[in-house]
Amino acid sequence: MKTGRFAKGSAQQQSSVALGRESLDAPWTVRALALLARIAVTSLAVVVCDWVLPGFQTDSPEGPITFAVLLGVVSLVMQPLMVGGAVLLGWAGVLLLAFVGQAAVVLVTAQLLPSVEVDGFVTALLVAVVVGLVGSVASWFSTAGTSQALVGRLVASARRRPAVVADPEVDGVVFVQLDGVPFPVLQMAITAGTVPTLTRWVRAGSHTLGEWTPKLPATTPASQMGILHGVIDGIPAFRWYDRAEDRVMVANKPRDAALIEESLTTGHGLLADGGASISNLFTGDAPVSALTMSRRAGADDTTRRAVAHFVLHPTGLTRAVSRSVSELARDRFQTRRAIHRDVRPRCERTWTTALLRCVTNGVLRDVNTVLVAQHMLGGTRSIYVDYVDYDEIAHHAGMLRPESLEALEAVDGVLHQLEMVARVAPRRYHFVVLSDHGQSQGATFSDRYDEELGALVARLASATVSSSESDIEGWGRTRALVDDLGAGSGMSARAMRNVSEAMDRDSRHQDAAPAGTPAVVPAPGLADRTFHVFGSGNLGLVYVRGEERQLTRQQLDERFPALVAGLAAHPGIAFAVVTDELEGPVALGSGGSRRLRDGLVRGTDPLLPFGERANDFVLRVATRPEAPDIYVNSLLEPGTEEVAAFEGLVGCHGGLGGWQERACLVVPAHLPWPDAPLVGADALHVALRDVLVHLGHRRQLSEADRGPGEPAPQAPVGTSG
Repeated sequence: MKTGRFAKGSAQQQSSVALGRESLDAPWTVRALALLARIAVTSLAVVVCDWVLPGFQTDSPEGPITFAVLLGVVSLVMQPLMVGGAVLLGWAGVLLLAFVGQAAVVLVTAQLLPSVEVDGFVTALLVAVVVGLVGSVASWFSTAGTSQALVGRLVASARRRPAVVADPEVDGVVFVQLDGVPFPVLQMAITAGTVPTLTRWVRAGSHTLGEWTPKLPATTPASQMGILHGVIDGIPAFRWYDRAEDRVMVANKPRDAALIEESLTTGHGLLADGGASISNLFTGDAPVSALTMSRRAGADDTTRRAVAHFVLHPTGLTRAVSRSVSELARDRFQTRRAIHRDVRPRCERTWTTALLRCVTNGVLRDVNTVLVAQHMLGGTRSIYVDYVDYDEIAHHAGMLRPESLEALEAVDGVLHQLEMVARVAPRRYHFVVLSDHGQSQGATFSDRYDEELGALVARLASATVSSSESDIEGWGRTRALVDDLGAGSGMSARAMRNVSEAMDRDSRHQDAAPAGTPAVVPAPGLADRTFHVFGSGNLGLVYVRGEERQLTRQQLDERFPALVAGLAAHPGIAFAVVTDELEGPVALGSGGSRRLRDGLVRGTDPLLPFGERANDFVLRVATRPEAPDIYVNSLLEPGTEEVAAFEGLVGCHGGLGGWQERACLVVPAHLPWPDAPLVGADALHVALRDVLVHLGHRRQLSEADRGPGEPAPQAPVGTSG
């Protein structure tokens, strides 16, 4: 197995993974057998309905088979009409036709067969539900749980009506982000074979496995801005304080995400040349996006059409409901099991986090997959999609816990589904798989010391503190889905916008929540002593509210004498970073300090446990205008490399220490790739951009978006492999 640097594969290796049309293309006999199997399963469901539903009856012996065949034909004819109607009616139409549409298909089929009796709408709806449920169960067993039926209908439709693109000679690229997956975790999963698709790719040599290093902060907003737009500055954490506007910025709020992207983008992002952004924070300057938080790309009806295709099939609705119930039950069982076994480290897993898991690992995963499939079948040149399944569960369970690895396996199954789509797409597609950062683990700061970071700052500074240390990263995905549902006009859209506004009000309330009680209550008139404190994994940010610029160490010591020294000396904090008026940025620890500009160490170097790049990483963020007055990074346990998140998460990312700095890459071996290690999401952006140039993309953009002094990328050489 290759790791680290990327080696080129042979022509035989390049063709061994089925990214083209031929190697995964099933013969007509297999497709015919699959059709017969579907008819048999539907016939079985009809027999069940005839047995249990008094209002449904098939009089002739061949009635179930005849009804099953005709039901498929009627559904095939009516589904495009229902999808078109759902798109025109908006989300009310989608939700209504999800139930009414399938009942209508049953009623129409019964009218065409005199031997079949259906006594009304309710019975027809029950027949549709039973057919969908039996079909889902049979599909699960027939595909070993990989849910290939999710894209099977789209593939079949594309075979009948293939799309035509103007430039089929230009290969497409699908960038699949495995949110928060550390390189060592993916390497172990591939070695164990628990991610069979990725294992097949790497073992065959068509793809190579490697890693890249995110710079500080190791968060999705900073990494995605770097990967998609080539810019890594301007985002100090997931949440931060905007001094100029005297407001809290949160990267997964639509308004804030739009402002961030607008202020940082060059206009020549990774997806600018006809790409699509799906389920991301930022667009990458794609002309089309769906479920993307910044919502700066032009909207179309792709999302509604994808969801309509999903729910307007008997197996779609039952799949969504059954998987949601399953995820909820599994989360509750796994939570109780961890408590019973006293698994450590452990954080609180509530019904709220369980419901969030239902969305991210259920409906959202399927919707993302259908959206990617539709764009591939439409010939979109480049697609970037973020699957948050692993990251969401690992936050609350841990990096290597069974439920986290199961989520990674499920997304590997998605890759296999997209292979099915690639074989009938109008252009050849290459798959690039990557994570935006890794993840570290450990008991939380609050659990270790019975005090949150905000309460510690309040106690040391004798000041009031507004603290934002709750986990809100996962809710952004739900918010994006709700916002897309709220697009357009009509009653259903207005209802979803009301839900979105309620979520926004709730998050603003969380951002303004006071942290603890200060040891000394401030006297009247000292409102300027209020702090904003943010936890971003094991990275903490401390701002003095109302200041126009960063305060120096001397100013902080004068106003809050015990604050800086108290933070640096705390056993849960490895180092605190402040700006000295004479020495510039300085990292302070309990046993010494390090001057960041020249590396001068006094006493024990507080950055020593964090590796050779730590000085440069910390110096870069400490000298940015958006930097807080004080950065703090949690302890790093020797041996276990565990950290202490300032949020209530057992798995975290944001600061330095552990596997959060080790992101993964799986890249086609025959595409050009740098030999040198990639450090920073901006460097990864250049490598990915040059892949697009090599394949013939960005012919109008490649000169404009090349940085000063950057050598020209390889000229396009046509399709390969």
